Amino acid sequence: MKAQVLVIDDEPLIVRTLRVNLQKHGYETDAAFTGRAGLAAAARHPSALVVVDLDLPDMTGVDVIRSLRRWSSAGIIVLAERARSREQVEALDAGADDYVVKPFDMDELLARLRAVSRRVSDFSDIAQVSVGGHTVDLARHIVMGSEGEVKLTPTEWEILEVLVRHTGKLVSRSQLLTEVGGTAYLREDNSLRVLMARLRHKLEENPARPRHLITEPGMGYRFSA
Repeated sequence: MKAQVLVIDDEPLIVRTLRVNLQKHGYETDAAFTGRAGLAAAARHPSALVVVDLDLPDMTGVDVIRSLRRWSSAGIIVLAERARSREQVEALDAGADDYVVKPFDMDELLARLRAVSRRVSDFSDIAQVSVGGHTVDLARHIVMGSEGEVKLTPTEWEILEVLVRHTGKLVSRSQLLTEVGGTAYLREDNSLRVLMARLRHKLEENPARPRHLITEPGMGYRFSA
């Protein structure tokens, strides 16, 4: 059985088109025409996949994604206008998995849904990991320590998730940068070093001698359980 998809878009024609085509391909669907209604629907009936437009009448799609990512590990695909690349980057930084540009090809959207669904399914088997005395709940996007919750930024979460998904394996800098932010981030190696340092400071017992978030000099990074 295919996953359930929640569509959040204020254009009735797009919603109707998506629902017809998704149901035709075996997906169960739900829909909402505002950001708040979408968040309420996601809370009532959590979906494995969410398709959200960046332009909504009551809040931005980026804000919807940020709200979802506080508790949901659903795969999120953004519908975006071609000329609004900055908002697309903001959506990815907020926790979206992928995006398609309007007017979009239905076959392309279905392919991206399948890809995101596979990533979500593969990742859902890893519920929690321990890092430096902290419990990292990957499904709920929460880190708990002896003094309470530790806050991570969306980009820090992305880095952690990529490394955990490849536990024990070397992840090259270019691979990590591409998975986190796309090819535009490939030259931001100094920023990656800063982000890794921040993650170690938040999660490792001794950030200067990390046990879990390991640097492989000249090659990349590795997560050691």
